[in-house]
Amino acid sequence: MGNYKAFLFDLDGVIVDTAKYHYLAWKRLADELGVFFDEEKNEAFKGVSRAKCMELLAGWGGLSLSEDEMVSYAARKNGWYVEYLAELDESELLPGALDTLKEAKRRGVKCAICSASKNTMTILARLGIASYFDSIVDGNRASKAKPDPQVFLMAAAELGVTREEAVIFEDSLAGVQAGNAEGIYVVGIGEEKNLPGAGVCIPDLARLDLDKLLK
Repeated sequence: MGNYKAFLFDLDGVIVDTAKYHYLAWKRLADELGVFFDEEKNEAFKGVSRAKCMELLAGWGGLSLSEDEMVSYAARKNGWYVEYLAELDESELLPGALDTLKEAKRRGVKCAICSASKNTMTILARLGIASYFDSIVDGNRASKAKPDPQVFLMAAAELGVTREEAVIFEDSLAGVQAGNAEGIYVVGIGEEKNLPGAGVCIPDLARLDLDKLLK
């Protein structure tokens, strides 16, 4: 494969699945606004910023909202999401996530979180895994959402690695596209049909063959 020195992880859908909480909060808002929203439409929200999600929701509903209203509704959704996160703990880490982080640390591979979420620190604290990451680039630090590669480039710079020395772990098409734009190898977490362009796809990190990846 390559001489990889750093792993760049998306958070939602790769390390932990908070997608259900996002879905519940967006569904609650959509119902309040009278906009049809289901799990299929929710796919378009994966890896996308909160502001962009709000734009999509308003567009689907044909709503004419001011910038202030858009911000206000997005903030309400986030408030509900944060309430739901109170239920989160280490038991909700996805299969293989903790083992992969431990093994990466043992092998001297640097790790970073690269997420659009502005609640990243809260989530990592609830999961008890913040100490495994040498860099955390989230929606509070990055100004551009995927498929812009900004989060990955910021993390690589902080870790002191080149694009060729990094591997991205992503469950969203936007994340795969961001990695491809910069020539960074991407391991897709999910089905291949949903992640065209990924170097390889696996169901979860429990199926990751580190020996093969790092040889």
